[in-house]
Amino acid sequence: DDKSILVTGGTGSCGTAFVRRLLDDHSPRRVVVLSRDEQKHHRMAREIPDPRLRFFVGDVRDRDRLLRAFRGVDIVVHAAAMKHVHISEYNPIEAIRTNVDGAANVADAALDRGVGRVVALSTDKAVSPLNLYGATKLCMEKLLVASNSSAGDGGTRFDLVRYGNVVGSEGSVVPLFLEQRRRERLTVTDPAMTRFWIGMNRAVDLVLLARSDGLGGEIFVPKLPACSVATLAEAIAPGVPVETIGIRPGEKIHESMITEDESRLLVEYEQYFVLRPNVSNWAIPARTGGTRPEEAFEYSSDITYQLDAEETRGLLKDLDFDV
Repeated sequence: DDKSILVTGGTGSCGTAFVRRLLDDHSPRRVVVLSRDEQKHHRMAREIPDPRLRFFVGDVRDRDRLLRAFRGVDIVVHAAAMKHVHISEYNPIEAIRTNVDGAANVADAALDRGVGRVVALSTDKAVSPLNLYGATKLCMEKLLVASNSSAGDGGTRFDLVRYGNVVGSEGSVVPLFLEQRRRERLTVTDPAMTRFWIGMNRAVDLVLLARSDGLGGEIFVPKLPACSVATLAEAIAPGVPVETIGIRPGEKIHESMITEDESRLLVEYEQYFVLRPNVSNWAIPARTGGTRPEEAFEYSSDITYQLDAEETRGLLKDLDFDV
């Protein structure tokens, strides 16, 4: 309330959902939407005609533009990224320039403009990355955690969220399966592939939690269910023929959100985990509450709770998908 909030990638799926939540449930002084896509700016301005909104065309690759945009901003939510695994594999330098160089620019601009809080969006693909997209997001995590050292005590605080596939976001397999169902033929990469699933509202909740409870350099990880691609296909299009086309370059069969090596830094709560920073060159307060998980704990999509087809269908219905 009464804060100036800027969202990079604010016209994307997660950015738009976060902006809507801010405007609906809070009383921000202004919300700055930063994105390089003028068409999405135009469409969003028509769909959300709120006088508190400011639309700022810019790219996280452009540090000078960020310095201009961050003037007078209290909170930054960094959602801008190249997100498609196969596109990043084919265009690696472009993914690096946006996801790594862009994150460094966000950190520098936030430090130089005295932004109070930065919360950045990461992904399970950053954990033991196999593909370039995951590697760039791991670099982003490391950059922003380390930026707390540059801020020192009482300066800008940087925290992150790390979660799995957002149901229905741009590029999600759920809209693809719904479209393929109409043509009575589904294509799956590998039926045994498992993925974590999170609804958009829960993803926004996690960002708000990191903003309110993050102590600097922490990564918030929600407890999520998973299901196999075969189960998802059965939930969306029961009885429809399925063709297996093989995994794409850079894809994993299962995703991890916390590795065994990271578990020594972990604090567990009822609905989420918090990863403490590995190296702290700033005064980070002690974290109260929570418990330490068992030794050699690991959190991956093949060992978390597995939804069956009916549970998956129920999840999709709760999220207003026509299944």
